[in-house]
Amino acid sequence: MDSSTLSSLSVGSFSSSSIGDSADLEANLPLNDRLKVFKTSHFDPNAYVTSKCQTMNEKEIRHLCSYLVDLKKASAEEMRKSVYANYAAFIRTSKEISNLEGQLLSMRNLLSTQAALVHRLVEGVCIDSLPTGPEDSAAENILSENKELSTIENWLVEFLDTFEVLLAERRVDEALAALDEGESKVEEANERQTLSQTALLSLQTAISEQRQNLADQLAEITRQPSTRGVEIRSAVLALKKLGDGPRAHALLLNSHHQKLQFNMQSHRPLNASSGAAYTATLSQLVFSTIAQAASDSLSIFGEEPAYASELVTWAVRQTETFAILLKRHVLAFSAAAGGLRVAAECVHICLGHCSLLEARGLALSPVLLRLFRPCIEQALNASLKRIEQSSAALAAADDWLLAYPVAGTRPGSTTSLSSISQPKVSTSAHRFNSMVQEFLENVGPLESLQLDGSTLEGVLQVFNSYVNLLINALPSSMDNDEENQEIYGNKIVRMAETEAQQIALLANASLLADELLPRSAMKLLPLQQTRGSDRQSRLPEQREWKRRLQRSVESLRDSFCRHHALELIFTEDGDTNVNAQMYISMDGNADEPEWFPSPIFQVLFTKLTQIAGIATEMFVGRERFATVLLMRLTEAVILWLSEDQTFWEDIEKGPNPLGPLGLQQFYLDMEFVILFSSQGRYLSRNLHQVIKNIIARAIDAVSVTGLDPYSTLPEDDWFAEVAQIAIKVLTGKANFGSVDTSPTASISAKSISSVLSHGSN
Repeated sequence: MDSSTLSSLSVGSFSSSSIGDSADLEANLPLNDRLKVFKTSHFDPNAYVTSKCQTMNEKEIRHLCSYLVDLKKASAEEMRKSVYANYAAFIRTSKEISNLEGQLLSMRNLLSTQAALVHRLVEGVCIDSLPTGPEDSAAENILSENKELSTIENWLVEFLDTFEVLLAERRVDEALAALDEGESKVEEANERQTLSQTALLSLQTAISEQRQNLADQLAEITRQPSTRGVEIRSAVLALKKLGDGPRAHALLLNSHHQKLQFNMQSHRPLNASSGAAYTATLSQLVFSTIAQAASDSLSIFGEEPAYASELVTWAVRQTETFAILLKRHVLAFSAAAGGLRVAAECVHICLGHCSLLEARGLALSPVLLRLFRPCIEQALNASLKRIEQSSAALAAADDWLLAYPVAGTRPGSTTSLSSISQPKVSTSAHRFNSMVQEFLENVGPLESLQLDGSTLEGVLQVFNSYVNLLINALPSSMDNDEENQEIYGNKIVRMAETEAQQIALLANASLLADELLPRSAMKLLPLQQTRGSDRQSRLPEQREWKRRLQRSVESLRDSFCRHHALELIFTEDGDTNVNAQMYISMDGNADEPEWFPSPIFQVLFTKLTQIAGIATEMFVGRERFATVLLMRLTEAVILWLSEDQTFWEDIEKGPNPLGPLGLQQFYLDMEFVILFSSQGRYLSRNLHQVIKNIIARAIDAVSVTGLDPYSTLPEDDWFAEVAQIAIKVLTGKANFGSVDTSPTASISAKSISSVLSHGSN
């Protein structure tokens, strides 16, 4: 590779890096700072593109184009927000300007009158001061002026008569032409000065009066309910031609408002079930009227900012009136009754009609969303409350037996439920999942309201409430007078008495949190499949939501483990099944001990084996959850032993020290736990370390007495082999000839020695 090639590659690499860094830097700047370069008065688009693209390759140019498109969208959105924020001030200023123009017009008329009076006074003074001239010349001037006055008077009389007829017959175009002709007469007389100021002022006043009469008649036409749309548009256009555009535009909008109010009075909802039909009819009426008003305004007045702003303000006011009416007749009742489906359907219909106006520059959706949001949130909360109450009622009657859902379809859904797509859960869990699915389907069409966060939070809360019901269904140490039932917070929950029923509680919670609820939550995200940026931004929220679901399941699992651990450790009388005396007393017996794991650890192994068998059937394909459950239950028992201060005070500081036989038995118990949890694949690093620490602490307790514990303990293989024999005996798989392998039998040191060829000491 030559030097020129290396040079070109270096320049290209540097250019790409610089452009990428610059784009990243600009992307982090506020929008105003990013737009400064385009706002300067000397901005040159060609120079800007040349400076950016001179050293770019195709990929970098595409990146720049994408950046500029995003900047354009952000700028348009910023402008739209700014316009909406200043509409009220703009309209108020426009009205003040219109009032000022009217005052200026009145002032001009007053000044014209004053000027005419001054001219009349001047003419009178001039006539009195002029010397007497030739009589023939004066007579000629007077005859000429009288002749001109006679002509104008005749024309004015004819004009007034004709104009009166035109007004009576509503021949607007001809009336406008007549007014134009009158204005021409005034202008001609003014230029030629053939009339005195008094006559000229009188002529102007007569024409102005007729102009006002025509304007009043046109205004009255627009106020008549029976006037057709074509006639209204013609009247407004004529009024605009008369020079009164603001009044013409206001009358146009007012005529549409009157017709809308008249048509709306004939529509009322018959009952709650007709809310959607009523909404569709009313919404179409309102937004079609707004669309027609926008079309009329654009065709007559064009895109002049003052009229466009007045149109937007009027449209917002009509939308607010419609939204308030709909809330009073439909949404308020639906929200109070928890009718989320009806409320959502109504809002969806309105937003659909409203979106058709966006092509005309009328973005009225924010107005609807602002007014509808409280009702929708109320309906959402009422629906969640109903789910919570229904779940409590179902938990009172649930037998906690897992089953597939009933074949067929869920009410309100078109998705078939079958054992292939749905896992096995109990009755209350099936119904809970069905209610949540229906709830999320109802919220799904309301993506414009951006209710994803509050909806998922609501689902999380009702799931936590359901998990609390499952926790209350676990047996407690307190006696209960009601058979298989107990009252928790005014809620009756049927007890899960057997281990299979208790594990079914865990299956309900884990399957809902891991599969069913996240799958249902996808109904909230229909647009994320097409808008990748939104999808990426919401992924962290979804992950955090799933983690919170898992934490709720973990609370149920911890309650399950706590219940069974306490059941193992404590007797019904409140005593403990494991204490220091059971190990200390072994060295005081004359008889040779029988080496076998202590009873509590035998029961622990048996219980874990039973739970593992049940969990294997219930958590098919989800063995990880069963493994963690066994792991946490084993840890609960061993951690209690490691933290029992009474146990360790007796071992380390008691009057009778721990002897070599007690240490050997304790060592065997711990190795037994390590072996069966390892074979069951639920030996965690934490559990293994805790057991090692416990063994080391027991050895240290013996060392303090002056004995060498390692000289009295057998080899590690001995503990492993005895623990393995115990596992086979407890599972009924042992076969040692003359050795009794029944689960109730114990193995003496001699028996084990005959089998393993090891001594007990």
